[in-house]
Amino acid sequence: MRKPVSVQDILGKKGNQPIVMITSYDATMARIVDESDVDIILVGDSAGMVMAGLDNTLGVTMDMMVYHVQCVTRTKPKSLVIADLPFLSYQTSVPDAVRNAGRFLQEAGAQAVKLEGGQRVIEQVRAIIRADIPVMGHLGLTPQSVHAFGGYKVQGRGEEAARLLKENALMLQEAGVFSIVLECVPTPVAKEVSEALAIPTIGIGAGPHCDGQVLVIQDLLGMNREFRPKFVKRYASLHETIKAAVDAYAKEVRGGAFPADEHCFKN
Repeated sequence: MRKPVSVQDILGKKGNQPIVMITSYDATMARIVDESDVDIILVGDSAGMVMAGLDNTLGVTMDMMVYHVQCVTRTKPKSLVIADLPFLSYQTSVPDAVRNAGRFLQEAGAQAVKLEGGQRVIEQVRAIIRADIPVMGHLGLTPQSVHAFGGYKVQGRGEEAARLLKENALMLQEAGVFSIVLECVPTPVAKEVSEALAIPTIGIGAGPHCDGQVLVIQDLLGMNREFRPKFVKRYASLHETIKAAVDAYAKEVRGGAFPADEHCFKN
């Protein structure tokens, strides 16, 4: 039986072993994922899109996130559970940031939190860490800034943009984060940032030189036929598998084949 993964374990993987991170938002999936020996389960605010049907992450609330984190942690996973701080749960003030980060540990059982941004939220990062709450950073394409970016676009292109990305990463490291997600960043830039840091980087659309990788579980499993971003590799095609099963069920119900005798109780 494997031991629970800690923040210190993640720090120790830098330069030693690639980190495996994947999202989960419910108990059923969390149990399956945890059996697969992943290092980190991220309860991401991507739940707003894949679980709640929102167009983006901006409508996700703290209460929604606490619910999903609780669903995951009730399974008592060995993987480290990290919770995403949603839009306006930390940008508004330092006290808000600490209070909401604390809810994830106190009410929902997470071991760490993740938030987006660098210099603009550095005081929030420092305050959360002073409250003994481990923080994972997130740079590059930060989905909560989708309107500021003008859409979901690769970040860090060009010398100045790459320099700012690296500066923000070093600033987050100095503030005390234990790792940083790099999303949709050119491979050479992600490599340079990863080599400049003493803490691990975890890439999503940031190439092979990060210290780990993360994908949304529904994307990895091919559960949304229409959503095919360049950085996602599909390891299954569950949309077709699930639809075929539901089609077969509907056909048997309408044709009288289900329930059969073996599915019925006797006197």
